[in-house]
Amino acid sequence: MAETMVENTAAKIGVFLCSGCGIGDALDLEDLTTVAGEAGDNGAAVCKTHPCLCNDEGVALINETIAGDELNRVCVAACSGRVMTEAFDFGPEMHVDRTPLREQVVWVSKPNDEDTQMLAQDYVRMAVAKLEHSEAPIAEILDTDKTVMVVGGGVTGLTAAKAAADAGYDVVLVEKEVQLGGWTNKFGKKFPTAAPWTDLETGGCADLAAAVEAHDRIQVLTGCTVESTNGGPGMFDVTIAGSSPQERSVGAIVQATGFRPYPPEKLGHLGYGKSADVVTNIQVEEMFNVGSFKRPSTGQAPRNVVFIQCAGSRDQDHLPYCSTVCCRTSLKQAAMIREQLPDTKVYIIYKDLRSPGQFELFYQKMQQDEGVFLTKGEITEVTPDGDTIAVRATDTLLGEHIELKADMVVLAAGMVPSTLVDDGILEKTADAGDVGDLGATGALDDRGEAEAESGDQGDSGDAGPGDAGNGGGGDAAGAESGARILNLGYRQGTDLPTLKYGFPDSHFVCFPYETRRTAIYAAGCVRGPMDTVQSSKDAYGAALKAIQAVELTARGEAVHPRARDLSVPDFFLQRCTQCKRCTEECPFGTLNEDEKGTPELNTARCRRCGICLGACPERIISFPDFSVDAIAAAIKAMSVPDEFDEKPRILALLCENDALPALDAAALARKQWNAWTRVIPLRCLGSMNLVWIAEALSRGIDGVILVGCKHGDDYQCHYVHGSELATTRLENVQETLTRLALEPERVKVVELAHDESDRIPQLLDEFADELEELGASPLKGF
Repeated sequence: MAETMVENTAAKIGVFLCSGCGIGDALDLEDLTTVAGEAGDNGAAVCKTHPCLCNDEGVALINETIAGDELNRVCVAACSGRVMTEAFDFGPEMHVDRTPLREQVVWVSKPNDEDTQMLAQDYVRMAVAKLEHSEAPIAEILDTDKTVMVVGGGVTGLTAAKAAADAGYDVVLVEKEVQLGGWTNKFGKKFPTAAPWTDLETGGCADLAAAVEAHDRIQVLTGCTVESTNGGPGMFDVTIAGSSPQERSVGAIVQATGFRPYPPEKLGHLGYGKSADVVTNIQVEEMFNVGSFKRPSTGQAPRNVVFIQCAGSRDQDHLPYCSTVCCRTSLKQAAMIREQLPDTKVYIIYKDLRSPGQFELFYQKMQQDEGVFLTKGEITEVTPDGDTIAVRATDTLLGEHIELKADMVVLAAGMVPSTLVDDGILEKTADAGDVGDLGATGALDDRGEAEAESGDQGDSGDAGPGDAGNGGGGDAAGAESGARILNLGYRQGTDLPTLKYGFPDSHFVCFPYETRRTAIYAAGCVRGPMDTVQSSKDAYGAALKAIQAVELTARGEAVHPRARDLSVPDFFLQRCTQCKRCTEECPFGTLNEDEKGTPELNTARCRRCGICLGACPERIISFPDFSVDAIAAAIKAMSVPDEFDEKPRILALLCENDALPALDAAALARKQWNAWTRVIPLRCLGSMNLVWIAEALSRGIDGVILVGCKHGDDYQCHYVHGSELATTRLENVQETLTRLALEPERVKVVELAHDESDRIPQLLDEFADELEELGASPLKGF
């Protein structure tokens, strides 16, 4: 164990070098001790080495040194910051930088090599420089309320409310109807949900509703709606309208407002509206619920009933998605018809009959019913034919065209989330500039995202994507245009933003229930089509997320994905130019604006992604432990050999959510890459501020590569669109490079998934090869 004391007149930084895991065998640690003392503006106050910093003895050494030398910042130069987090936690007031000499130096570069040593030197210099320009975040303890508000009193809402209350939290349940139960009140029977999976089940959720109404921690408000929701997590101020209007303070919200049937008026091509005997699956439920199943036109029992599956679903002109329960619902209704009318024949024409898991047993039972006929086919025509209805289909299992004469046709219409249907939004066309028509106007593009052509966002007062003046940066397209369910007092819109098909599910790869509004969780059919069993399970998940949110918020900690992060952004508003980029680009609606357009921070809404920091051209936004100055200082600390040394320098800015784990995985596999690359992790690629690119290039660094999350249908940035924003910003950078006679190829952005660790070495080496072909940066030495 060696020690060197260095005078430090500014921040008191301690650097602790680990010699274990092969670090001491591959690097000259005495040299790094000297480097630490000379790094940054004042150098480290103390630098010590130990053979195993993460064991009890090593941790004790660090704690003793912190106390004895009154350190206020610590650099642990050992392994990746993604491991041993508890061992190197020295309390909330100690700012710690984890410098990964193991994963990013000795495991991936030649041991005892000049370039490897220079790489380690730079990482130590960069760590000290960052620590000098940052500090430990201090928790902002807020006066919060831990009440959970559940909006929606169907199966999902009732389950979520009871789950939260049973866990010991007060709940207020808001239901717009006078009776709890939602759609289950209309369903007399449901398809089997338990063994032997062959028999229909009776009953809705009356017992659950009774348990909720009797629970001493749940306040049930029926016949009520949410008039307004202001504030943020832990301190939502909610105005509830109804027979007895009231103001409530709540900490988190579960939105369980369910679905609406796809408007049958849009299914004229399937005969709806042309004959009274063409009905929807919902209308069939209502018939059984009030009496018997009869032909609307005659009041007589039908002899032949044809079910048409995917009526408007899995259709790019209507609903591109599968509503998941329609097939089982039709099988259930077929069983109900056969039970009540044994002489009635039932035909089910499907694209693909989906009855997953144990529900296959129910499907098999219905196949054995001699009065039920099932065939795959594409409907070509449904037209009245005298006192019957002619149903024609092609591409059947037999490869023949068929024509059926039906007394009744049942359209298995799909589910549309309540967020997209209120205020008649489905009646509006895409040309009107709102979310668009989910019908034949093609309001859903290839990715299924709701379009907003003219930027009109209805009553929300926010412009659509791409409007730099008043819009939500793409965030405002969707439910805000007409949902009016939560009536949020957010600058970016009145309700939950939507990403796909109008559902307010953020589609995070690993994080269901999350929406783009912190501490507001979608559950049940408003989040995606599902049956009552799935909805109940979904409700438990959302309730637990709501509980997590109120607890973390009360401690001043962030929620997903930087859970327990204590940092909050600071805005130096004296220099704010009201450009509105931060308010537009924040994915989570963290910022409102005053009448002058100056951003107003709602701390508890913040997910700590740093996208606002990256967006700000005036660089007035910073976090205590992540700022423009801190990263710029690290870049300045990099050594930049002159062009004659033939040692290029590459700055790699990596997203901490996908790219950094991939890098660690590659290191664990001992993949090698060039020692010219210096990695700086970013909270999100969207937190990248262009000043860092300018700083790197102006210093003569030969190239900058940014590696962040993929985006698109099958993958998504943890912060929704951070990687897309970085790509857009870099387009402007590359134009500037061309004007400055610098090759635009010197800056590159790459999309990477966390499981693509094998690509990391290839990406870095290929970029190095490209830079060698371009030659040394002409700005070296300036």
